Amino acid sequence: MTRIAPLTIDQADATTAAVLKGVQAKFGMLPNLVATLARAPAALNGYLQLAQALGGGGLSARQRELVALAVAQENACEYCLSAHAAAARGVGLTANDVDQARSGQAADANDAAIVRLALQVTRARGAVTDDDLAAARQAGVDDAAIVEVVANVAINVFTNYLNRVADTVIDFPRLAPNLAA
Repeated sequence: MTRIAPLTIDQADATTAAVLKGVQAKFGMLPNLVATLARAPAALNGYLQLAQALGGGGLSARQRELVALAVAQENACEYCLSAHAAAARGVGLTANDVDQARSGQAADANDAAIVRLALQVTRARGAVTDDDLAAARQAGVDDAAIVEVVANVAINVFTNYLNRVADTVIDFPRLAPNLAA
């Protein structure tokens, strides 16, 4: 049972209700994560603004989903794994791509370097080594992409932690974390 109840559109103030209706129109549903974030409109708006900004960055939608899957797996966030596995299909990722990302891998060398770096940032809580950065750069990840990887890790850690704290009800096809990974 959820520990922080999602806010319904009817419960929200007019400004927040308009934001929630916009999300619902965009996705065809109002994800419980977003409705839970609506309990704190500043957090909701900050999340949506950062997600929108990152969507216009240099990392592709595929790469952002690979990062999200790897980070969700590392943080054992079942809600985010489920949501991003569903989103992955929409950006052309296969079930195998999803499985590889969850284990810190990808078929494409650049994607693999991005996923590895995302996991290193997550596991080391940002304290990556010079060798980690050198390996990413050698694989073609430039400084702009490194910064975007860190930003994508940050937004995903935020949602992972919120979903774990709130025990958000999963409203996507369920994908459980592989705890042996």
